[in-house]
Amino acid sequence: MNMSMEIHFPGGRKVDSDYKGFTLKTDQSKKDGGDGTAPTPSDLFFASVGACMGLYALDFCNKRKIDTGQLKLSVELQSHEKTYMVEKIIFNIDLAPEFPQKYTSALIRSMKLCYLKKHFEQPPQFEFVTHQK
Repeated sequence: MNMSMEIHFPGGRKVDSDYKGFTLKTDQSKKDGGDGTAPTPSDLFFASVGACMGLYALDFCNKRKIDTGQLKLSVELQSHEKTYMVEKIIFNIDLAPEFPQKYTSALIRSMKLCYLKKHFEQPPQFEFVTHQK
């Protein structure tokens, strides 16, 4: 299965990605020369990982008819102080008091099936092809 998106440069430090009928807008912070009008590409990337994990948690609960009204997932990124590379992603999961304790480990196992997490474990190859018009 092949998927493709188009990347556009609308001005300043903004970079937009058109994909499946959506335009995902990014920008840099004001301190980094942008207008701060949208998340940075890396912020969007890590937010996507959190949302992917959240979807797996949501599906797990929905299949078991567990109320998700109090379910909350927060993501903490720990970065290297010199390289700024993210070295650890911590997923804090707040469960409702009535969440069945017997499902806690299974919930975490299901979240570990996240499609994006699998890409960290088996990263894709990068290939660059140039075209001149």
